[in-house]
Amino acid sequence: MSLLVLFAWSFAAATILPIGSEVSFAVVVHESRAWLVPVVVATAGNTLGACTTYALGRTAARVVQPESRRVVLAAGWLRRYGPPALLLSWVPLVGDVLVGLAGAARMPVLPFVVWTTAGKAARYVALAGALGVLRGS
Repeated sequence: MSLLVLFAWSFAAATILPIGSEVSFAVVVHESRAWLVPVVVATAGNTLGACTTYALGRTAARVVQPESRRVVLAAGWLRRYGPPALLLSWVPLVGDVLVGLAGAARMPVLPFVVWTTAGKAARYVALAGALGVLRGS
């Protein structure tokens, strides 16, 4: 599996599409027997996908349904912790809502990108560690 496919899959996984990037990441790490480049590629794709969700949230702020349990939970985290709450942007379902709410709340782009990138990178490094490739590098 190529790095381009990993990038595209990671990008799509960070949008509202109900897919994950773990399998494609694991395949690329296994095939390349390396972890740094796949972590960087997957993080970049996943962060840019989150930027798409952020933009959708920013554009469609009036459409958000505040009575949804996930929206209420994510909004609470966002209010309580501010941009660092985006470290959880990788968490399935809740992360997508956090990202969309950050856009709807018009969170400044720089803190959004910094905290989202940090959370997503940590996730892929942890996944690489779980795959056992950090020991060999």
